[in-house]
Amino acid sequence: MNGPIRQIAGSAYARQALLPEGFRDQLSPKAEQEAALVRGLMDSFLSHGYDRVSPPLVEYEDSLLVGAGATRAKQMFRLMDPDTQRMMAIRADMTIQMARLAATRLSDAPRPLRLAYTGNVLRTKGSQLRPTRQFIQAGVELVGAPSLEAELEVIALAVEALEAVGIAELSLDLTVAPLIAQMVDAHRLEGDVRDTVLAALEAKDIGALAVLDGVAKVQFEALLGAAGEGARAVEILRGLELKGNAGKLAARLGRLLAMVNKRLPNLSVTVDPCESHGFEYKSGIGFALFSKGGEGELGRGGRYMVTHPDGHEEEATGFSVYLDTLLKALPPFEAAQKIFLPHGTKGTVGAKLRAEGWRTIQGLSEHEEAQAEAIRLGCSHILLDDQVRAV
Repeated sequence: MNGPIRQIAGSAYARQALLPEGFRDQLSPKAEQEAALVRGLMDSFLSHGYDRVSPPLVEYEDSLLVGAGATRAKQMFRLMDPDTQRMMAIRADMTIQMARLAATRLSDAPRPLRLAYTGNVLRTKGSQLRPTRQFIQAGVELVGAPSLEAELEVIALAVEALEAVGIAELSLDLTVAPLIAQMVDAHRLEGDVRDTVLAALEAKDIGALAVLDGVAKVQFEALLGAAGEGARAVEILRGLELKGNAGKLAARLGRLLAMVNKRLPNLSVTVDPCESHGFEYKSGIGFALFSKGGEGELGRGGRYMVTHPDGHEEEATGFSVYLDTLLKALPPFEAAQKIFLPHGTKGTVGAKLRAEGWRTIQGLSEHEEAQAEAIRLGCSHILLDDQVRAV
């Protein structure tokens, strides 16, 4: 290859190294750590009887926009299927695909249905907390179980799985996303007043609730003040004496808190009854898990509805974790130790060492300074005189 051609090729490779914003090459040892985390999470999920499924990265657009999928519409990449001329979309969240499987191919499977999954998701835009646009999602879905035991199982499994991969000092935050709308409807708030109240609750702005008076003002101010330690929050909600669906949801929250405290007595639990961001499609109690010193939530889940083709709905509870956030919460992965096998080492020797757990690097040519070659290739050990020695 002459000089000008080499320059052109070099320039092309330089351009290839420039990736779109929000995408990255995951190199060793971080790529290996990510894979180990996936294995650890899935081992926990499978040990509790969840069956692993693997849906495709791309589906027809309308399949991904059913039910909860509508909340992800702006996050999906679109492309045209050249065969059918139908629009397809790249998944931005795998929960929607689990709901599709439960409602279609697995509609006749015994309930409760337990599904586990992991895979890459893509989003059109990153956020301040998650600037990357491609990351791995892992999680579980428990479909067809309306009892509170479903929430308890999923929360306990999420805690167990995160602890199994090295996350310590977890805390749980419970939410009740539908509660605000139920209370607003109960007080018959409409128009600008309704919008103002919803905005005030989302922004945690108690001053903006001045548009209210009487019982409504007292209740919504108390709702804002309830965020915090779980038992205190539930006591405040109980004191509001909410009626109808709001009262039932508040009572359900109290029962779940008691169950979590009994099952996981060392878990710190808080409640935020006004938190709805990211929980818009939840039909009941939602939750997020955090770790001491971590950046933001590690994972989230909760109860939602699966819509079947004939229109009937089925209750489900799930949990998902994103591996980019999980990686930030863990110490750097220690690179694996590798042993250098000088040129001419018998294959049976290398096989024996690999069976013992070593990773071997086979020398492909003679080197006078085999130890220097081992160091150059990043090996921690070398086989000399049939002995494993540190370099």
